[in-house]
Amino acid sequence: MRVWLAVLLILFLSVAGWGCGFGNEKTEKLQKVRLCEVVHSVFYAPQYIAINEGIFAEEGLEIELTTGQGADKVMTALLSGSADIGLAGPEATIYVYIQGQEDYVLNFAQLTKRDGSFLLGRNTEPDFKWENLRGKTIIGGRPGGVPEMVLEYVLKQHGLKPHEEVNIITNLQFTATAGAFKGGVGDYVASFEPTASMLEKQGAGYVVASMGLASGELPYTVYMARKSYIQENPEVVQKFTNAIYKAQKWLENHSAKEIAESMHSFFPDTDIELLTTVIERYKAQDTWANEPIVDKEAFNRLQDVIIEAGEIKKPVDPTHLIVNSFAEQSTAAVK
Repeated sequence: MRVWLAVLLILFLSVAGWGCGFGNEKTEKLQKVRLCEVVHSVFYAPQYIAINEGIFAEEGLEIELTTGQGADKVMTALLSGSADIGLAGPEATIYVYIQGQEDYVLNFAQLTKRDGSFLLGRNTEPDFKWENLRGKTIIGGRPGGVPEMVLEYVLKQHGLKPHEEVNIITNLQFTATAGAFKGGVGDYVASFEPTASMLEKQGAGYVVASMGLASGELPYTVYMARKSYIQENPEVVQKFTNAIYKAQKWLENHSAKEIAESMHSFFPDTDIELLTTVIERYKAQDTWANEPIVDKEAFNRLQDVIIEAGEIKKPVDPTHLIVNSFAEQSTAAVK
């Protein structure tokens, strides 16, 4: 009987202790954010750094990452509510706005500031000139997508008429272009990393030009969300933007090898040496934005590229599609 009384007393004290916080360490539950990226690429290094270095977790966020395989797929995910935040080219937000979508999508944080693709040929061309492309075939990107529009814009800047003086294949899936090129399709291919460096390593292609350097600075990829999501979840958007800014600063202050080691789990089939080479290449051409603020002048420059491509007739006022308040608060508060 005494034993049972002792047990009951212990149980009573334990329960009483729970009520007072005794023996119950509170752990803050992370808030899940469903993030859909346009493709899976080293081009988005700060994002993977933010995940693997625990920066999102520091902000109280848990990222559920999916890959859309195209800006149109990202936009579909956002508009259908199957994703909270998207990472894609801001051209997608322009198209949706022009179509008259009531709950349209806003750009709130910039990740990259120039095209991340490279032009590869079948032979090394140390003295490459854009004129070399006349009469040749390039495996390009999806019509209406920024990579394809930038490619065509650069060709025009060098006096070449796309689809007339240079043939461009635009009906292949993003993931199929490298395989098609290796299989003998086309004379050149526009590829992102690490595909470009992998093709070089395999002797299947050679980088002859950087599309990012050729086209100049643009708000190439940004984080976006529906207007309603931002209005209903301002704290989440702020925490997300803080994490991206912290990751941008982390990337600035670490070597290419350190960056490669941090994000290697996202690219397990790419060895550290190759990944380091890719990051060095991207760092050398100043690929990543230093802060998440979306530059409205650069946004208008992008709209010029889109108008030149014939995808839209006139520009949209950038104030309708850009909300920089979260980025501005991040850059002011995060040290």
